[in-house]
Amino acid sequence: MNKIILNKLFELADKSLKNNEFPVSAIIYKDNDIISYGYNNRNKTNITVNHAEIIAITNANKKLNSWQLSNACMIVTLEPCDMCKLVINEARIKEVYYLVPRYNYKKSYKGTTYNHLDLPTKELNKYIENITSFFKDKR
Repeated sequence: MNKIILNKLFELADKSLKNNEFPVSAIIYKDNDIISYGYNNRNKTNITVNHAEIIAITNANKKLNSWQLSNACMIVTLEPCDMCKLVINEARIKEVYYLVPRYNYKKSYKGTTYNHLDLPTKELNKYIENITSFFKDKR
C-alpha cells in the first residue's frame, strides 16, 4: 500500500476525530493515485448518510463524471457498514481494504471483495490499535 495514501487516510481520520466524529476516513484510488476521499461528518451536518465511504464515492462520481467506479479501489479505516457496502456495490468498486474489522460482523456483498489490510510497520499498527480501542470504547 502506498504510504502517501495511508498518510492521507490517517490525516483524514484525525480530522474526523477532532471534529467529534468517529475516526472513519475513506480514499478511492486507482494505480496509487488518489481520485477522491471523505471522512465522517454526520454529527456536524446532521445528515445520516454522511459516512466517509459515501462522501468519497460522491466526490469520485463528480470528479470522473460517472456513477461507475469499477476501475478504482477503496481503502477505509473501519470495515464498512451495511449501508456503505450497498453503496460501494452500486458504485461497482471491486476491492475495498479496511484497517479495523467490525466485530461479529460477517455480511458480504456480491461483486465487491473486502480485505482486511495488515500493515507491516509498527508505527502504522500502533495507529490501528488506537483506532481499534476507540471503537471498542464506543460500542
